[in-house]
Amino acid sequence: MTDPYGFLRTPRRPVPPRPVEERLNDWHEVYAGQTLLPLVSEQAGRCMDCGIPFCHNGCPLGNLIPEWNAYASRGDWRAAAERLHATNNFPEFTGRLCPAPCEEACVLALNADPVTIKNVEQAIADEIWERGYAPPHPPHRLSGKTVAVIGSGPAGLAAAQQLTRTGHTVVVYERADRLGGLLRYGIPSFKMEKHQIDRRIEQMLAEGTKFRTGADVGGELDAGELRRRHDAVVIAVGAGERRELPVPGRELTGIHQAMDYLTFANRVVEGDYATPPVTAEGRHVVIVGGGDTGSDCLGTALRQGASSVVQLDINPEPGRERTEAHPWPTYPKVYRISHAHEEARGREGTDPRLFSSATLAFEGDPAGRVRALHLTEVEPQARRPLPGSERVLPAELVLLALGFSGPERDSGLRTQYGLALDDRGNFARDGAFAAEGAEGADGADGVFVAGDAGRGQSLVVWAIAEGRAAAAATDRYLTGTTTLPAPVTAHDRPLVA
Repeated sequence: MTDPYGFLRTPRRPVPPRPVEERLNDWHEVYAGQTLLPLVSEQAGRCMDCGIPFCHNGCPLGNLIPEWNAYASRGDWRAAAERLHATNNFPEFTGRLCPAPCEEACVLALNADPVTIKNVEQAIADEIWERGYAPPHPPHRLSGKTVAVIGSGPAGLAAAQQLTRTGHTVVVYERADRLGGLLRYGIPSFKMEKHQIDRRIEQMLAEGTKFRTGADVGGELDAGELRRRHDAVVIAVGAGERRELPVPGRELTGIHQAMDYLTFANRVVEGDYATPPVTAEGRHVVIVGGGDTGSDCLGTALRQGASSVVQLDINPEPGRERTEAHPWPTYPKVYRISHAHEEARGREGTDPRLFSSATLAFEGDPAGRVRALHLTEVEPQARRPLPGSERVLPAELVLLALGFSGPERDSGLRTQYGLALDDRGNFARDGAFAAEGAEGADGADGVFVAGDAGRGQSLVVWAIAEGRAAAAATDRYLTGTTTLPAPVTAHDRPLVA
């Protein structure tokens, strides 16, 4: 174990990001070039190696956090890498992108500051690549079975790697021109640079996984034919059905879905465009939606040189401390500042978010371009407009970051496999990830659903957990048994009060 008095002797010290004025001038990660060691090893020493490590419950992957904390505190990076990879295929993704519910479940969080688990995880992941601790692990023998994985986001990649390593021949089909799903085009490079994806793909190729880009399964590529060519199929297409904002003026030019905007910005970084087709440069920007996607749009707009940026959140401003409604070890709804919010505050001196705010209408100029957004304050619970609170914001670019409501409704996958939908609009499945067919349909046999396509929009750590579990279910279907781990069932949910 670590120093039994470490949590008493050492205060919590997260790794500081790069200065705001520096990182706003590039697209590199906010921690790029920052020294993680020896600070991280010192912070790992605060772990108490609890008798009941509730951090395991906060993480759907069941990461062995006290174990790799102990190794990191001693600088034993090979052992730390082995324990981290035991439960997580892609710790470099989660160490950068996960909001760390494990930290809120840390026993120290009961009455003190939790261990900086996310920083430790990222440090171990970086040391894994720096020291060559992520060699390919091709199977010792092939099973003779083939599996198609549709979608190359974190769920699809995790399922593919697990199935390949156990001996099945796996082909990953990706509709886009590059691999990675939302990791590639939905996550800005300042949160995760894309070489993190590329080197994992290289590892998977060396292990034997095959990849096909530009493959629109259910569209140009018939899903039924794909099923006939493979012994099983794993659907991991994500939740791509974007929520809309049906208010007057929605048809005006200059109002875009957030994911389109982020994709354009990422393609500039990839070298596809010299300038993005949609840019915030010199414009008054309003982001409708208070979640992570809205925060990503905020950081992107600041880097593009927006004149001003405001983010609207229909929810009331959370408090700074846990309430009885969110007791430990659940993930509490408290006031949080993302790196993008920090960047905006450094520029304007105030939080760019307007809480308890809803959009009433958009106003345009004679040419049909959006020029203003009419908003109102809303009641905290009922979300009804408060009379007399209406106001107008200048808006030359509006980004809708309202989340997603399941897989794309017009996807050919649903009709060609005869898939049923659950009451939340996701592909229905049983507890073991097997797809359920609509009444009278029989095309779903041997078809499994992993990630946001079955769960609904969620965290990267849940996507990887689901990919691993779906791989175990698929392996059992193909061989009658499995030794692959299944950290979650299809119906598991985050820890709540």
